[in-house]
Amino acid sequence: MKKSLMLYLFILAILMNVFTYMFYSREVKFGQERYDKTTKKLRDSINLVSSQLAEADYFSLAHNDNAQNYFDNSASGGKVILFEKLIPIVTEKLLDFNSQPNGNPYTGQDKIDDKKFIINKVRILNHRWIIADYSNGELWGEVLLKYFVADDESITFEVNQSLLYQK
Repeated sequence: MKKSLMLYLFILAILMNVFTYMFYSREVKFGQERYDKTTKKLRDSINLVSSQLAEADYFSLAHNDNAQNYFDNSASGGKVILFEKLIPIVTEKLLDFNSQPNGNPYTGQDKIDDKKFIINKVRILNHRWIIADYSNGELWGEVLLKYFVADDESITFEVNQSLLYQK
């Protein structure tokens, strides 16, 4: 009886070891496959986001070589204006008009119900155009502006088209 009990325990221990080995070897394989799938999915997501970002930045002074070359006047004896420094200067200059009592004049809108329109977001498209988002807290709109940089680096703006969305 003692001999058969030892034989049963030995067989049970071998079976437990075989099942444990199979479980852990398949678990590692399953984990590796799941890691590979997740990594592939993340790489695809990164590639998708990168291509969407490149598509969104197509109309941007920072990525438009022809518009950047417009500010390189060294061939005609003029000054070179670096677009990296120009983008924040133009944006800041446009947003400075928000502090005026009647609101930003470059929104193309007058005050409505004593609420002034101010520009919230600015995107410089190229060497001539700016698109901006504006609001008065209740109404929202967008404006297309022309901007000009003079030789003395003064900046002037001109409203081309303004759009006010309905409530």
